[in-house]
Amino acid sequence: MTEPQSFEDALASLEAKVEELARGDVPLDRALTAFEEGLALYRQCHEMLDTAEQRVTKLVAATDGLREEPFPVA
Repeated sequence: MTEPQSFEDALASLEAKVEELARGDVPLDRALTAFEEGLALYRQCHEMLDTAEQRVTKLVAATDGLREEPFPVA
């Protein structure tokens, strides 16, 4: 079993997949594989961001003690 990637590593891998697909010179079977891998990386990054947002919300609530404030989304 491989060790989970950091967010930054997963994002860099996702960006590499997007660039590979954007070139348009990838054979169909490789494009499908890259798309599937990219989708898995996207989900991994999204899950990490959700977890980080939940942690920030809890930290704000813990320091304030009165209210829970969600992390602002740009």
